[in-house]
Amino acid sequence: MSGGDAKKLVRSPSGLRMVPEHRAARSPFGLDEPPWVPDKECPRCMQCDTKFDFITRKHHCRRCGKCFCDKCCSKKVPLPRMCFVDPVRQCAECALVSQKETEFYDKQLKVLMNGATFFVTLGTSDKSELMVCRLSSNQRYLVLDGDSHYEIEIIQISTVQILTEGFTPGGGNTRAIGMILQYKVPGSEEVTQMKFTAGEDFNCNKKLSASWLAAMHKVSK
Repeated sequence: MSGGDAKKLVRSPSGLRMVPEHRAARSPFGLDEPPWVPDKECPRCMQCDTKFDFITRKHHCRRCGKCFCDKCCSKKVPLPRMCFVDPVRQCAECALVSQKETEFYDKQLKVLMNGATFFVTLGTSDKSELMVCRLSSNQRYLVLDGDSHYEIEIIQISTVQILTEGFTPGGGNTRAIGMILQYKVPGSEEVTQMKFTAGEDFNCNKKLSASWLAAMHKVSK
């Protein structure tokens, strides 16, 4: 692990978190811990309105920071966007969101980091280059390697357009065959465009490329 990607274990009121040592190395998909609603401001459960007492204790959702009774905040769910080491207590609404995000972290990000091969065309050029495209391990850059090398910062990407084929007026399945990406180069307001096309030769696995494009589409959302 390089120095810039080093992580440290920290303890917060919500639990243990494994976070980057340097804030600048944080994943663009990360979330800050929310401030907790002060105990004195929540005499009742903010979901079911049950009054708190010695028997009915209050609990804070680690994702939204609101105050709930045990019944309304009983689920412990992984929360990778806040870098928690273990599953943490969340209200029912937040738990559903976190469960969907965990699937995204477990599946889509891994697909992107494993990479896929595309023909890449820069700007209005009529020449394309075969490149391996992948998400960096710290999730901050889209890395393209071929004869050339590019690193595109995820937060600088403004548009992701997935190109598909196979649609018919009467319905039918489509498959992703490419992508148009627009991004800003740091220090410039100029927008650069790249076109990614899944290759047809034996070196390019179509299924892998389609899965990578689908994951990239979910990232853009």
